[in-house]
Parts: sequence; structure tokens; C-alpha cells
Amino acid sequence: MPLRALDVEKIQDITGNLYESIVIMSKRSRQIAAREKMELDEKLKYFEGFEEEDEFSFNEEQERISKEYEKLPHSGQRGVDELFESKISYRYPDNS
Repeated sequence: MPLRALDVEKIQDITGNLYESIVIMSKRSRQIAAREKMELDEKLKYFEGFEEEDEFSFNEEQERISKEYEKLPHSGQRGVDELFESKISYRYPDNS
């Protein structure tokens, strides 16, 4: 995946503060990565506990599932894309 330069001013315009925008993108990226890891673990959990005689066919299936997740765009890239497409909602905590 080639590197892509981001326009810092566009990032800053989203929230009015560059650092807040970066924190929002990074938190969203972590959410995406955690969700995908949980989904992958859940799918691979199915293969636990089978006997060794079926191991070869199960290894192929596990490899296929893992490769599907490897083909997905990186969670960091999706976090950036979602911020630019206004798909992320964020709020400030109450300071009451």
C-alpha cells in the first residue's frame, strides 16, 4: 500500500484543532482494529478442539479466513477515510 500525504489544513478544519482530529482518527482506528480482531478470533475459535486427522483441511480454511482479513485496508487508513467522509461522530465530555 503506497503512502499518501494528508492535507494538514483539511484535517484541522474538521474539528478546528489538528490534535483533536488526530485523536479522533486514532481512536476510531483502534475501534476498527479491535472489532476485526474479535471477529477473526471468533471465526478461528470454531477450529479449536478438532482431532489431528482433520488438521490439514482445517489449516487451509484457517489460512483462507486469515487472508481475507489481511486483504482489508489498514484500520488506520479507514479511520482517516471515515473522518474525511464525516462518518465519525464525536462529542466532548461534560466538564460539570
